Parts: sequence; structure tokens; C-alpha cells
Amino acid sequence: MTTGIPSTPTHPSALVDVPDEGLAQIRRWGLLIVVGSFLFGYDTGVISGALLYIKNDFDLNAFEQGSVVSVLLLGAVVGAVSTGRVADRFGRRATLAGLGIVFFAGIVVAAVANGYAMLMAGRIVMGLGVGGVSALVPTYLSEISPAQIRGRMLTLNQLLITVGLLAAYVVNVIFASSEDWRAMFWVGALPAAALVLGTLRLPESPAWQINTGRTDGARRMLESVAGPGGADQVIARYRSEEEARRREATASHSPERHGTRVLLAAGVRPALVVGLTLAAIQQFGGINTILYYAPTIMQETGLSASNSIVYSVAIGIVNLGMTIVALRLIDRLGRRALLLGSLIGMFGSLALLGLAFVADLSSVVTLGFMVIYIMSFAIGMGPVFWVLIGEIFSPPAKAEGVSAGSTVNWLSNFAVSLAFLPVVQALGQGETFWIFAVICAFGTWFVWRFVPETKDRNFGAVDDDLQARWGRSPKPVR
Repeated sequence: MTTGIPSTPTHPSALVDVPDEGLAQIRRWGLLIVVGSFLFGYDTGVISGALLYIKNDFDLNAFEQGSVVSVLLLGAVVGAVSTGRVADRFGRRATLAGLGIVFFAGIVVAAVANGYAMLMAGRIVMGLGVGGVSALVPTYLSEISPAQIRGRMLTLNQLLITVGLLAAYVVNVIFASSEDWRAMFWVGALPAAALVLGTLRLPESPAWQINTGRTDGARRMLESVAGPGGADQVIARYRSEEEARRREATASHSPERHGTRVLLAAGVRPALVVGLTLAAIQQFGGINTILYYAPTIMQETGLSASNSIVYSVAIGIVNLGMTIVALRLIDRLGRRALLLGSLIGMFGSLALLGLAFVADLSSVVTLGFMVIYIMSFAIGMGPVFWVLIGEIFSPPAKAEGVSAGSTVNWLSNFAVSLAFLPVVQALGQGETFWIFAVICAFGTWFVWRFVPETKDRNFGAVDDDLQARWGRSPKPVR
């Protein structure tokens, strides 16, 4: 498997403190980079409102409606696993510009689609962009950010995804009265063009430049924010760590450290099982059935299409607000506490949401249960999974482990999104949500039994805990 995260071994800009004026410049660069994250959220969310009108214009059945939503996710899988190789060859800046062009092309094809097949093609291309930025943006941000602000810079990625989702819901409301689903797509072309133009003002990652022998370019970028002395320190430390890494690899004679084979090592298997299981639970817990199909779900309670879209805006606002809360709590309460509280809340709200549909309760009550579910997800299972998966793998296995988890997450997203409407048609709305509730109950048990706390712990302590939970001798992974 090609890793979805560019494989630069270290981030040299982390090795020196940067003065305030340099930090301000880096923040401006970060805001340009996360336009890609905004597009991630917008392109995955806009279909929720557009689908209400597309299905009538193109006379789509339940399977075709589900495929229009979920085919984007297949494109995202391809984009995620291929972007790392492209970014390592051509650089982060050029790859991000290319992804902006991909987004623009996909949006145009979808907006002018004259039928189901053309719409599917546009959604696949949009998915390539979504998967690409999901792999590239966090890496790019980390490679230009010093230690002082890296945590806050990385939170911009998750925050702008939720902002993009909310923006999509608001745009859906604006065009709901005219039922103009094509305009809903066209609006997304504006940030796509902005992403391409914004890259003209971005520096190339200094890590990538040093790794590819472009030291002069890296020095100019580093001097612009850290001064000549800081640039020299970063480059010297980078070369020192690179040399140490090469000596270690030569001494170990361990080919399993490279490629997917590293994930098959006995010491890595517990982390792999935890990472892949959490990736699947995050999606099979039903989150994207709410984010993608919120207006369709609310329409089943008797609301009009336009009112259903308005209700989805409330969901987007709650999702954004609770994501901000989670970003403040994750380093205070710890990963396990947020995950357990999140899954328990998801289980309870899904059980009640299923009851609301079975008992035909009012749309206000149904929306209330959906909001509680979104709150529960956004404060834990949503952001914490992406933090935890980067903390449980040993350094030699980290890139491949995160890539494997990301791929399972996208594939699970695809499976749930494709199956949701047909399953609802076969079993009923309430019964389908009860299935998601059972998965969340399993997830609660799994986290309690097998997932270690990673807050304020180095890898050795995390791995000792992880190995012990799986009944293995607590030995560091070699």
C-alpha cells in the first residue's frame, strides 16, 4: 500500500523557536493551506441538500441516490493513497495546487451534469480532491509549523472541515427555494479557484526541500521566519537526524521496517487492530448517514424539502461548536475519557432516534436526538480517532499504520453511505439506527478493554499499556 501521508522522516521547522513576526507569517500560510480542508467539508456536505432535488430531476431510485453520495468516497480512497507519492515527487505546494484544479474540475462536471452517469463522474473527481487533501493538508501544516504553534495549526484542518460542512448546509438553504441544486455545486468552484491561486503565495515545505537536495530553497524559507541562525540550526539538526536514521536502518538489516510488511510484525499487530477497528467504528456508528442524509431523514418526519435543509444547518452549527470544544479538551481530559463518553452518548441518542421513528414522534423531538448524537460524536469519536491513530504506532510503522487506518475509514464510509438508504427501505428508519446503536455499544466495550491512554505519555509507555491489554508481554516495538 502506498502511504497516504508523504514520507518525510522529520519536520525540521519544529526544531527551533520562531519569533512572533515569523509565527504570524506561518499562520497566514496555514490559513491558505486549509482552504483545502474547507473544500473537503463543502464537497462532502453539499450533496445532502442537492440530493433532494437531483433525485427528482434524474428520477433516481434508492440505490442510485446512495451511489451518488458514496461514489465520492471511492474517489477519496484513491486520492488518499496516491497523494503521498505525488507530493514526495513534486512537492507539497505543487500537489496542493493540483488538488485545487481537481476540485474545480469535479465541481464543474457535477454542476453541468445531464444525467446520472455524468453526475457520478463529477462526484468521483471531487472525491479524488477530498482524499488528496485529507492526506496532504495535515502533513503540509506540520512541516511548516514550529513546535510553539503546531498543535493549534493542526487543529485548523479539523476546524475548517466542519466550517466547510456548515457552509454547504447554508448554501443549500439559500438555493432551496429555487430548487437549484446546480448552483449549490457551482458555489464550491469559488474556494477551489481560491486554493489554486493561494498556492502562489505559499512556500514549499522546508522538510521536502531538504529531503530532495534543495537546501538553498529551504534556507530561504526558514530565514524568512526564523532568521539566518534559526535556519542553520534547523538544517543542521535535520541532517543529523537523517544520518542517524540511515545508520539505524543499515545496522538493523530489517527490511520489514519498510512498506506494509512492518504492519505484520507481532509487536505492531495490537496497534494495527486498534487503529483499524476504531476507523471502522467511527463510520459504522452512523455519523455520515446524519451528515450526508440529514435533510432526507428529516423529510421522513413530514417536513418539506426546504425546511428539512434548514434543520440540517442546526446540525452543522452543533458539529462545529462541539468540535471547537473537543479541541480544547483533548489535552486536558485525555483520549480514553473523550472516546468513552462520546460512544456512550452516541449509543443512547441512536437508540432514542430509532424510537422516535418507530413511534412516529414529532420532527422537533427527532431533531433533538440527532443533535445529541452529533454533539456526542463531535466531542470525541470524530477528532480523537485522528489524534489517537498517530500515537499508537511505533515510529517505523507510523506512516503505514496511519495510511491503513485512513483507508479503512474511507472504505467504511463508502460502505455505510451506499447501504444506508437501501437498508432503511428494507428494515425501516428506526431499526437502521438501532443497528448503529449496537455498533456504538460494541465500540464502548472495545475502547474500555483494548485502547490505551496516550495523553502525556511517550511511545514506550503507550506501547507497554497496549501490549498488556492484548495479553502480551509489554515490550517496546523494535
